[in-house]
Amino acid sequence: MTYTIEGSTDSWEVVVGLEVHAQVISRAKLFSGAATDFGAEPNTQVSFIDAAFPGMLPVINRECVAQAVRTGLGLNAHINVVSRFDRKHYYYPDLPPNYQISQYQHPIVGEGQIEIELADGSTKQIGVTRLHLEQDAGKSLHDQHPTKSYIDLNRAGVALMEIVSEPDIRSPEEAGAYLRKLRAVMRYLGTCDGNMEEGSMRADVNVSVRRQGETALNTRCEVKNVNSVRFVMQAIEAEAKRQVEVWESGGTVQQETRLFDSARGVTRSMRSKEDAHDYRYFPDPDLLPLVLNEDWIAALKAALPELPDAKRARFMREYGLTAYDAAVLVAERATADFFEVVARGRDAKVAANWVMGDLFAALNRTGTTIDTSPVSAASLGALLDLIADNTINGRIAKDVFEAMVETGKDAAAIVDEKGLRQVTDTGAIDSAVDKVLAGNPDKVADYKSGREKLFGFFVGQVMRAMAGKGNPALVNEALKRKLT
Repeated sequence: MTYTIEGSTDSWEVVVGLEVHAQVISRAKLFSGAATDFGAEPNTQVSFIDAAFPGMLPVINRECVAQAVRTGLGLNAHINVVSRFDRKHYYYPDLPPNYQISQYQHPIVGEGQIEIELADGSTKQIGVTRLHLEQDAGKSLHDQHPTKSYIDLNRAGVALMEIVSEPDIRSPEEAGAYLRKLRAVMRYLGTCDGNMEEGSMRADVNVSVRRQGETALNTRCEVKNVNSVRFVMQAIEAEAKRQVEVWESGGTVQQETRLFDSARGVTRSMRSKEDAHDYRYFPDPDLLPLVLNEDWIAALKAALPELPDAKRARFMREYGLTAYDAAVLVAERATADFFEVVARGRDAKVAANWVMGDLFAALNRTGTTIDTSPVSAASLGALLDLIADNTINGRIAKDVFEAMVETGKDAAAIVDEKGLRQVTDTGAIDSAVDKVLAGNPDKVADYKSGREKLFGFFVGQVMRAMAGKGNPALVNEALKRKLT
C-alpha cells in the first residue's frame, strides 16, 4: 500500500534515507586501548589519545576493522580492500582534538542491500550506499549543574559504524522494517548490540517530499540522533507533514539539521546543515591507508553465522512454518536458538505456537528476555512431551506452564505434585459421561433432534466433572458413542 501525505492541493510522496550510527562491539576503542563498558563512572575510560594530549598517536584496533568487515559481508556489500581515514573538523566541547577521525571518500565497505518484510507480506530491497568507521564523540551533560555543563569523555573514541542507506525508503513502516532488520543482522553477527536506549545505535533521518508522480528529489532535512524505531517512524511523519505545509504555502524547504521532540510529536530547527567542505576533510597524517588481506576477508566470511534471511528460509523449509511465524522467530538470534531446542524431534508448529504465545506472554508479564526466561527451552520441550504422550492435555498444560514460570520447577515435577496426570481410563471417562448425560436429559433430547452445537457443551461438562484431567480425544469418542 502506497504511503502518501494528502496536502491541501496535492498528494505527496515521502523520500527517506537513514544514516545509522552503530557502536562496534569491542573491548577497546577504535584508536586507543581504553575500555568501552557502558555505565562506567564519568571520565574513567579515557586514554591520553581520547583526551587529545599533544604527541599521542592513534593505533588502529584490528577487531573494530574485523567487525566492520563482518557487518559489510552480512549486508551483501562490497568490501573495499583499500580504505582511508580522514579528519573531519568541527568544534564541540566533547571533541577534544576539534576533529573526528572518520572515513569520507574511501570507506571500508561499499554498496550493499537489505531486504525488508512489510506487514502485507511483501518484501522490498533497500540499498546501502556505504559503511564507514569513525570515532564517537564524548557526551555533554547539561543537567548536572544550574549554570555549568559537564563533559564525560568515556564515549570519546569509541568505534562507530556509520551505515548510510540509499533514499529508497518511502514510508515510516519501511523505515521501521529497515532499522529492525539492520539491528537483527548486526546482533546475529555480534558486531553491535543494537540497544538504542543506551545510545549504541542511533539514526539520523533524512526526509524530503515531492508531489506524487515527480521523480526529482527536493531539498532534504536531517532529523538528528533519533534513539528508537518508534521515534524514527514518528519523526518521518512529522517532518514530512511540516515540509508539505511549507511547499504548499509557497515557501521553500531549507536544508538544515532538526531535532525530534517526541513529547510534542514535532521537529524543530537545530542548525543549518553543513556541507562536506565545511568540515575541511583531509587524510589523517597519523594513519596509513588501511589495506586488507583478501584471505583474511575470506576467513571472516567463512566464519559468519547463519543470518536472519537464510534462517527464515530454512525454518519454512525444514519446519514447515509460515512466512510470518518464521519471521517472528528469527527476529532475534536468541529466540531462534530457543525455538530450535524446543522444536527438535517434536511438532514444530506446536513448538512455534508455544514460544510465540505462552512464552512471549510470560516474558512480557515478568519483564524478562529470552536469555533470562524463567522457563528454559529444554523445560518447555519436556512440557510438550507430556502433552504428546497423553500424560496431560492441552488445557492442563497451560496451568502447568504458569506454575513453571512462577516456581522454576520442571513440568513433570509439577504434574506429580498436583496430581494432574490425564485420565485415560475409559471406564472412568464413560462413568463421567453417563453422569453428565443423565443430569441433562433436555439437552440430550435437543442434541438428538438436530442441535449438534450442544456437543461442545457436553465436552465442557465432562471435562469439568473430571477436573480437566480427561483425555479430550477419549471424552469426544465416548460422547459420540453414547449420543448416537
